[in-house]
Order: sequence, then structure tokens, then C-alpha cells
Amino acid sequence: MLDRSAKAYWAANVRLLSICLVIWFVVSFGFGILLLDQLNTIQIGGYKLGFWFAQQGSIYVFVALIFFYAWRMGQIDRQFDVHE
Repeated sequence: MLDRSAKAYWAANVRLLSICLVIWFVVSFGFGILLLDQLNTIQIGGYKLGFWFAQQGSIYVFVALIFFYAWRMGQIDRQFDVHE
């Protein structure tokens, strides 16, 4: 891999990782702690939405982010021809 291509590959990787971390932070800390009172005014299935995000929602989003990251990194690897 050329040096220029390696830098572009690393930039794409860091960009994807930053997006995933921001989503994870917003869902876990923002929805589960900062916006808890506002979200608790909404109920889904008898549960307050803020409570649901704090207890389960952030975990579901985290697992979904793992699969999204793996899928997207596979695309980036093929784009830069570093796939297996």
C-alpha cells in the first residue's frame, strides 16, 4: 500500500470510528443520563423511554454499532484493497 493510500485508509477508519463513538456517546450518556427526564415523559410498552435507554437501549445500539462497524470496515478494506 502506498503511503498516500495508507493515510487515506487510516483517515477513513478514524472517521468511521469517530462516528460510531459519537453515536454511542449520545445514546448511552445523552439519552440515558442527560435527557433522562425529558425521555421519561414518553412511554413505550409501559416503560419510560429514558429508563429503557439507560437499561437496554444503549446496549442494543452498542451491539448494532459493532455489526455496522464490521460491515463498513469490510467495505473500506475492499475499497483500499487490503481485504483478506
